Amino acid sequence: MFSPRLAVASLSGESDADWARTAAPHVGAAFLGGVAIDQTTQEAARALVARGRSEFLTDDPVAFVADQLTAVEEIDCFVAVNVRATSAAPIRDVAAVCADHGAGVEVNAHCRQEELCAIGCGESLLRDTDRLVEYVAAAAEADAPVGVKVRAEVDGVSLPELAPTLADSGASWLHVDAMDSESVIADIVAAEPDLFVVANNGVRDRATAHEYLRYGADAVSVGRPSDDPAVLRRVEQAVDEWFENEDHTHSTDESGVSAR
Repeated sequence: MFSPRLAVASLSGESDADWARTAAPHVGAAFLGGVAIDQTTQEAARALVARGRSEFLTDDPVAFVADQLTAVEEIDCFVAVNVRATSAAPIRDVAAVCADHGAGVEVNAHCRQEELCAIGCGESLLRDTDRLVEYVAAAAEADAPVGVKVRAEVDGVSLPELAPTLADSGASWLHVDAMDSESVIADIVAAEPDLFVVANNGVRDRATAHEYLRYGADAVSVGRPSDDPAVLRRVEQAVDEWFENEDHTHSTDESGVSAR
């Protein structure tokens, strides 16, 4: 799907085009966002800003995404936009823009802020499989590569059970915030080997990157320290070392996503 097998992960209000361009020399993918793409999610984002969080606030989210993607067209890495929405239609609209720019869409089923979960966004989608599947399918209909950002350790949610359903609905990758359950990566890989799995949480160096790769992750992503070139260089070297020295045979399917 991308190489080097290192991504920088979306950080709301921070992961924009400038951030992606700075990280690009070290990574194979950059996930912009998260972007609230309808009125309801924008209102929730404003509430988050009011209590001190960073968010992308805009009157025209679709135009904002288009502008951001135009600004990263020259960088040599895969780009996707992490999005939040309360219905499928805006996801379809943004996915069409992403497809026009050769970018992907990442459905946010990850954020746990109360304001977002209260309106059915973020990790609340993990408990609403039908709606999550609808969102993934809507993005796939626009011919954009589609992934889902998820969080481990959500009560009542089994990511290994969810993974095949998301793949069947059109998802090409699963971006997993493993929290303190790193071994969940192995369970997801075993349950759905055709998804490209990006492991996230605590990736800082060789040891943390290799732990996820030993569990079968196809790639790792860096979150909070993604603006630190020293961290990115360390992790880039670690993933390159892993795939140069280990026997990982990957084929490529018609969507351009690697499969084990």
